Amino acid sequence: MAEPNLNPLPMTSAPSPAYDLLPARAGGPQLPLVIDSPHSWPDWPEDVPTQAPWAAIQRSWDAHVDAIWAQAVAGRAPVLSARFHRSLIDANRARDDIDPAMLDAPWPGPLAPSDKSERGFGLIRRLALPGVPMYHQALPVSEVERRIKVCYDPYHAALAALIEGTQQRFGHCLHLDCHSMKSVGNAMNLDAGRARPDVVVSDLHGQSAATEVTQAVAQLLRAQGLCVSINDPYEGAELIRRHGQPKRHCHSLQIELNRALYMDESLCTLTPGHGRLVQALHRMLEALAGELPTLLQAPIQPLLAPPETP
Repeated sequence: MAEPNLNPLPMTSAPSPAYDLLPARAGGPQLPLVIDSPHSWPDWPEDVPTQAPWAAIQRSWDAHVDAIWAQAVAGRAPVLSARFHRSLIDANRARDDIDPAMLDAPWPGPLAPSDKSERGFGLIRRLALPGVPMYHQALPVSEVERRIKVCYDPYHAALAALIEGTQQRFGHCLHLDCHSMKSVGNAMNLDAGRARPDVVVSDLHGQSAATEVTQAVAQLLRAQGLCVSINDPYEGAELIRRHGQPKRHCHSLQIELNRALYMDESLCTLTPGHGRLVQALHRMLEALAGELPTLLQAPIQPLLAPPETP
């Protein structure tokens, strides 16, 4: 695999207002891999009023994650990234995960708000940070429908097309849904106050990827000297739930990187750890490349029931 470019990479190919796409390099060796980063867009739209201060909104941005993975994969797989702020609408939530109390009128269909909506960060964020509301008043139903139509649906459609195209070409696909996490959980998280590992690899307890795939990725990351947890404190969410289909040899993993590894968490500026992290991810992908055909096409074992939440 080519050496990664450690200079910041602009995600400049914008085939849609909803996403940027950095395609795999034509003519070179490619991997049966698709990478997406749904939370890397930094800008809040000027025409959408919010009462939350910018410093609070910025804390939910996965700063630099799209560029880190683009550098690490070095042109051997496509990298999709959202062109909308995750606080505007979150591509990693179910389409009906909406808190009805945020709306100015009844929603024209059934809703299924999850515990994430209850904690303030469902499909549409109610809180920027604990105790920091996003909006002065209820949102018009038409505005939420617009965000789904303009941002959410096109992003998921583009990701589905990339995964399907990769699977048709290779007969199998690994999808990495890439995120960053605070080094310590806050009051909106289930692990509030707890220090986090370097990386969390999630597969919805075996529902979105075969256990062998999850374990292989985790072990290769550990081989780079990184502390890796599986499904703790993150189990994975909508993007891997929707797009991971292990029985069709399409496996999806959510990857969370600890922000303290590569940036100043308060300023969102890169630190010298950035280069070390890109190199570690590059070496992991390089080692993984030779294992992917066997891993992704292995017979799928019956799923075990996920552990009960105490």
